[in-house]
Amino acid sequence: MLILIRGAGDLASGIALRLWHSGFDVVMTDLPHPTAIRRTVAFSDAIVHGEMTVEDVTAKRADNTSHALTLLRQGYLPVLADSDCLCRAELRPQVLVDAILAKRNLGTVITDAPVVIGVGPGFTAKQDCHAVVETMRGHTLGRVIYEGSALPNTNIPGLIGGFAGERVLRAPADGVFQSTHAIGDTVKSGDIVGYVAGEPMRCTIDGVLRGLLADGVGVVKGMKSGDVDPRGEVSYCATSSDKALAIGGGVLEAILHLTNILGGAHA
Repeated sequence: MLILIRGAGDLASGIALRLWHSGFDVVMTDLPHPTAIRRTVAFSDAIVHGEMTVEDVTAKRADNTSHALTLLRQGYLPVLADSDCLCRAELRPQVLVDAILAKRNLGTVITDAPVVIGVGPGFTAKQDCHAVVETMRGHTLGRVIYEGSALPNTNIPGLIGGFAGERVLRAPADGVFQSTHAIGDTVKSGDIVGYVAGEPMRCTIDGVLRGLLADGVGVVKGMKSGDVDPRGEVSYCATSSDKALAIGGGVLEAILHLTNILGGAHA
């Protein structure tokens, strides 16, 4: 069974890990210039560097759909620079998972594949997809919704180590991001970890820099550009998060359930 995932950031990559480990063929798409924060656990970095390993799975940049299928046969997870997911027409996946996490639907429709799954807010099951997987941290994280929508976006990050919004670093101005630190660095409140148009981006809590935009990425003021983990565990920078794996489990459940119910895709 071929599964196409729109988006290759850290949460989409957690989904891909769950599906790959379960024996499915997975192809991913992302922007030509990815904006993932947690780059050490995002397959989107394969677009930039040609290859990216997350945990025990290696992804490679695919030049086109034919190349993607060749990479699959070689045991690699292909990632295409295809922001509009135009490759869908040629790949004809049995399952399409929209994991862009844009908080709104950017064009996915229920007829894109025999099974279509939306991840997070912006999708309504039975309208633009067959199922929605909840992304809000809390009691319903990872649950599959077969009728209705995910909880609305609150713009407030979930609690980690007792901190929520304080964890997130946001661009101080419009411009191009340039870092002064690297993911995995230990930081203190007040430390400058990057600049945009000469304006410093400072940490507001102590911890480990778990996510940071790549140098040269264009940003607008207020755009999420970094993430500090107050738990201070450097190893967490190299492994998919509990949230990503919980969402991945929900996607896996939805695929298994829907392929049985709809009979539209077969392993």
